[in-house]
Amino acid sequence: MSLSVYLARHMQVMIATLGELMRAPLSNMMTIAVIGIALALPTGLQVLLKNVQQVTAQWDGAAQISLYLKDSVTTKQAESLTKLLTKRQDVKSANNITPDSAMTEFRKNSGFGEALDALEENPFPALIVVYPSDNNDSIISVEAMLADFRARPEVERAQFDLQWLKRLFAIMDFGRRGIWVLAVLLSLSVLLVVGNTIRLAIENRREEIEIIKLIGGTDAFIRRPFLYNGFWFGLSGGVISWILVTLALWLLSGPVGQLATLYNSNYQLTTLDLTASAILLGFSVLLGLAGSWLAVSRHLHAIEPQ
Repeated sequence: MSLSVYLARHMQVMIATLGELMRAPLSNMMTIAVIGIALALPTGLQVLLKNVQQVTAQWDGAAQISLYLKDSVTTKQAESLTKLLTKRQDVKSANNITPDSAMTEFRKNSGFGEALDALEENPFPALIVVYPSDNNDSIISVEAMLADFRARPEVERAQFDLQWLKRLFAIMDFGRRGIWVLAVLLSLSVLLVVGNTIRLAIENRREEIEIIKLIGGTDAFIRRPFLYNGFWFGLSGGVISWILVTLALWLLSGPVGQLATLYNSNYQLTTLDLTASAILLGFSVLLGLAGSWLAVSRHLHAIEPQ
């Protein structure tokens, strides 16, 4: 058999199975909808988690280390230390806040101007605010930075709220693991749905299969249309899943944009890109083929001509 004939037969079976699905649109659409919803849940949660990670990465004020300098440190020494810290690979930026600038800012924002005039000395210490680089995404690396800063002779106290960061990383890790568990469970449900649908199709064509076996038809020949049925179920379910996720993100984009505007941000929700869409469709097709293969392998051998 030549390659062209082999491909032509596969194309013929593919088109024929698509026609069979379209002749029973209601029942098949219910199966496709179940597959699409099952795949849309973990996909949508994964996209939302990705958006949350992008928001936290853009929040410059979230992860910062405050270095309170000793009273003996001069302004020139504080500036030199600031320049030295900015050269570190694990530091994105560092800002030197002098006692005078801290007093001015506090006077402007606190409303205690008259009370501050009664002070004989400026109570604010020299301060350097250090922003860790974006690739410092582990609590261990941040703790190592904090220990290094505390060891410097110019630093009186290094402060960083590690507890909230630990909670944030724990929530992110919990979300990732939860999405994977949900994806596995829903993938198994897709396999069961496709497998049960193909099993019913095999039972409905039992007499036809017996006749094909009587005239010498091979299992590969009989298996082929059922595999293409699984292919179409998986592909259609993936398309439905993509539509549901895209529609949900579109509905959420308006409120998210309004919320971002209140925080003086122009952040927009990221949707499924080309790579993510291809992975979703490819994974759904694989699930459809796998469910169909399992059902055919199990039930086809049980059908023998009498």
